This record gives sequence, C-alpha cells and structure tokens, in this order.
Amino acid sequence: MPLHRVCGLFVVLSACLISFTPPCDGGNILVFPVDGSHWVNMKILLEELHARGHNLTVIRAPTSWYIAEKSPLYTSITLDMDEGLESFLEHSLKGHIKMLREGASALTFFRLTKNFLSAVSQIHSMWSEALSKIFDDKNMVKSLRDSQYDLVLTDPGLGSGLVLAKYLKLPLVLNVRWITSGEGHFVIAPSPLSYIPVPGSGLTDKMNFMQRIKNLFFYSIILFQEKFLMGSSYDALCDKYIEGGCDIISLLQEADIWLFRSDFVFDFPRPTMPNVVYIGGFQCKPAQPLPDDLEKFVQSAGEHGVIIMTLGTWIKALPKEVAVEIASAFAKMPQKVIWGHTGEHPSTLGNNTLIVDWMPQKDLLGHPQTKAFVAHGGTNGVQEAIYHGVPVLGIPLFFDQYDNLLRLQERGAGKIIQLSDVNSHSFEQALKEVLHQDSYRQNMQRLSRLHRDQPISPMDQAIFWVEYVMRHKGAPHLRTEANKMPWYSYYSLDVMLLLLAAATVLLLSVLAIFRCLCCRNRRKTKAKQH
Repeated sequence: MPLHRVCGLFVVLSACLISFTPPCDGGNILVFPVDGSHWVNMKILLEELHARGHNLTVIRAPTSWYIAEKSPLYTSITLDMDEGLESFLEHSLKGHIKMLREGASALTFFRLTKNFLSAVSQIHSMWSEALSKIFDDKNMVKSLRDSQYDLVLTDPGLGSGLVLAKYLKLPLVLNVRWITSGEGHFVIAPSPLSYIPVPGSGLTDKMNFMQRIKNLFFYSIILFQEKFLMGSSYDALCDKYIEGGCDIISLLQEADIWLFRSDFVFDFPRPTMPNVVYIGGFQCKPAQPLPDDLEKFVQSAGEHGVIIMTLGTWIKALPKEVAVEIASAFAKMPQKVIWGHTGEHPSTLGNNTLIVDWMPQKDLLGHPQTKAFVAHGGTNGVQEAIYHGVPVLGIPLFFDQYDNLLRLQERGAGKIIQLSDVNSHSFEQALKEVLHQDSYRQNMQRLSRLHRDQPISPMDQAIFWVEYVMRHKGAPHLRTEANKMPWYSYYSLDVMLLLLAAATVLLLSVLAIFRCLCCRNRRKTKAKQH
C-alpha cells in the first residue's frame, strides 16, 4: 500500500479512537486559596479548570483584596473573620520596608526576623479561628458534606485548607511553592543541608564550610517557626476537631499531589518525590497586543527600547525618598520607562517615564521593545521574565524574593540591588550593567529556551493531575512510607546500632577466645618448666 494511503488511514483511525474516548465529567472542587500574588496564579488554574467543565467553590475572607465574592468562574463561601491576610500584612510590610532602608546589620536582621515571624504567626492564628467557626457551624458543615466535593485544592501557604480536607476526608491537591514554614520540599523529600540552601539564607547549592553552618542555623529557624509559631495554631484545631489528632506536617505529607510552582531551569537541582509535579511558569502565555496608547508610547522609544518596573501586588508604592532616587536615575536613561507606581509622583520624574496604576506585565515582557525588567523578585514575575527572555534588575523586599533573584543572578540572567543601597547613582549603574552587558540577555534567553522545551505544557500537566486525583479518588500510591517512620529508623540508626553491637560482641568474643588460648598455653609452658 502506498505510504500516503497508510498515513491517511492512520489519521482516520486516530480520529475515530479520539471520538470514542469517554468525555471527562466535570468535577466538584473546593478551593482554599491564599490572597495576593498567590491568588493571581491560583485564578489562572481555576480559569482552565472551569473551561474544562469543573465546578468550583472558593473560600475567601470578607476583606479580600483580589478574591471577588461573585465571579463567573466559581461560587464563594465568605468566612466569618474580622480581618483578612491583606489588611493585616499591609501595615506589617510598611514597617519591614522601613527597616530594610536602615541597611544590613545583625540587629536589623534579628528585628526583621522577629517582626516577620510575629506577623505570620498572627495571620495563621486568625485563619485558624475562622476555620474553627466553620467546624462549630453545623449548618455549614452539613452544606460542605452535602456538596460532595471530589477534592480540595489549596495553597499551603496557609494551613487551613489542609485541615479542612482532613476534616471532610477528601483527596488533597496542593498548588504550592511555600508551606506554612518555608519551602515545600523540606517536609516530603530528602533535603541534605550540605547543598540544598534554606530559604532566607541567601545561599546557593555551592556552599563552603562556614556557609553550611549558616544554612544549618537558618534551618533551625524554620524548625522553630514550624513547631512553635505556625504549627501550634493548627495542632489545636486538629486536637479538637480531627479524630485521632494530626499535625500540620503530617497533613502536608498526606497530600495526594503537589503542583509545584517551580522547575529546575529556575531552581537548583535537588531530590524530589513521585507526587511532586513541576508546573513552573504555568501562568505564562504568549504576549497579546498592547492597548493603542501604550503601544504608541513603547514604539516612541525607538532603538533604545523600554524598561518596565513593578513591585507586584503587595507593595503599592516605595518610600518617597527611594522613589525620588529611582525616578532621577530613570530620567537619565535614553530608554522609555513604564513604572507601576500608585504613590505620589516623584519630583524628579523625567519626561521619558510613564507612571501607571496597572500594567499588562505579561504583554510588556513579551514585547520586542522591552530591554529590562526592574522587579521585586516575586515568583510570578521571575517566571514570566524567564518565559519571555527579559533580564532582571531585582530589588528584593521580603518573603522568597531574594532567593528567587539569587537564582537568576547565579545563572547570569539578573542582578540584585538591595533597597538599602538604592540611590540615583547605584541604581543607574546597576541598570546600565543589565542593559548593556550582552551576557544578561543571552543567559536569560537561554533559560527561556530551556523552559519552553517541554513535551507537555506546565498548565496541561497541572490539569491532568488534578483530574487524575478526581478519577482515582486520590493518589496514595505516589506517597512514600518514609513519612511514617521514626527518625532513627529513617536514618537506619537502629540498624547501625544493632550491627555495631553485633560487631562489638563478635570482636570481644574473638578477644576472649584468644585470651583464653593464651592463658592455657602459659599454664602448659609453666607445667613443663616445673
């Protein structure tokens, strides 16, 4: 048979097989998100799930910034709580930025750490109290059970979704980068501190002896945070409402699938587990055309191109003196600048700078005129910069931002400037370096090529595994039994102790035999002499 007919027959048979594939019934998903930038990427995942026919219910705070009460994507359940994550963090972050401007010192570090841990601990306490009110409301509990959800999809930056899934006895899928006490891998995968940097340490996967000591110190902070600041709130919920009790770590380890918002193009290589699915950059899409007025401004930059700057969802405006210094540096640049800034316009603002309340960040990053991205280092922005191949000048402010930017800097695709070091001169010099040293753009474009070279898109992977959990009522076969082992068994200390004891007994036995033989020979020798 001619080759073209064979190919045609194959296409027809393939089409027939696809047409006979049973459709995927829409599932019923209960979503417990975290607000702010975390909601931005959760919403993108929900849009895709909704488009595929799944029914979504989202739990939100009454004072939520971004999670609307009414949406065509989902129905909502609004919790009974006095204050949400957003309004509480707004005040804390202003104080945090003020201290960052004081510069690096041991005192500043301890003050920042103390204030951060205190603020985060109070946030967890507030959400634990809100969840307790759900469990005490019999009508609410009945409504949740009667809804017959197929699974809980949650962001474990807060532990409430974990406890709720356990209470309702539902399969659990995590949309995750961070857990209640740090980076998610540390509670489910082998994490040798000799080459895996702890978040906040400012280290890479290449550490000398003193850096390994520093890494161990930061890991002790995570353990303290986990045990005494975050875990205690949820442990109390577990003891009161969960039969047999539980703790936040065991709940994380029982999750069926971890949709991990990272990949090893961006992150340092490390051990992982079968139920961890890497979806870094799943929110990234090709750029769409800009609005006419913005496109006109961008094109007016000519051969010099455009710089864009934004500090994400949490920070609306920098301190006035910092904004003045940055505006002064921008005014000296030949490029046009689009700056997301909602505070008072700096007095040093140049004619080349357009200040906007909001910008289409993805579309600007994908525009061929964009030459550099000034950012705070949030996961979403960093991954979008990688996707579009735009080098980054980073000003880290809090949370994971320094660690994210450090990974770009280590790969030669970005540069970090600390907020305490920002002035007109230092900012201008750092920006010129990123713009004019070709290695920054070349390295970032190499990362972009690596990230895009995948057999399945990160979004398709995420949807597949959510639906996989629904089809199979969970994925316990992907969870390791190591989580149930005591620490001494996990590290085989009991086995080594037994082998050491056996070797010791054997050695002592041999010595005793030799000693006995020697004594007998001596007695025989003495007997002959007499």
